[in-house]
Amino acid sequence: MYEDFQVTDRWTGESLHCRWTANVVAISTRHADAVDILFDVNERPVSIALPCIAWVEYKKRTGNAITDALAAQIAGRYLKQAVETGYDNGREMYTMTVDEVLEHLDAVLHEVGHTSNLPTLVPGTAAESQPNL
Repeated sequence: MYEDFQVTDRWTGESLHCRWTANVVAISTRHADAVDILFDVNERPVSIALPCIAWVEYKKRTGNAITDALAAQIAGRYLKQAVETGYDNGREMYTMTVDEVLEHLDAVLHEVGHTSNLPTLVPGTAAESQPNL
């Protein structure tokens, strides 16, 4: 699904290969209350920051947890939409709001039906090339 996908840049028409590489708790790396979902986009690192409070809000609303695999799908869907709509301007980091996280989470779950149907996350060689954070 959104852990490894192709998307066409709205403005340039360039085909972009987006591949999930890691989930990093940003508290330890940049003192932010977020989880950074890292992607390799045509060999360019891109991070999508999901605020930790989204985990709390989702648990409060549903009693369920956002898993690592689900977080990667949420961020990947957000990234794909950003590129398709022209919001992507080559930044290295994008920050989602709690509402955006929950909106994309609902859309991902609607697509897969249940979290047990999510693809398994397997880091590729790009994960080894990520800078030490």
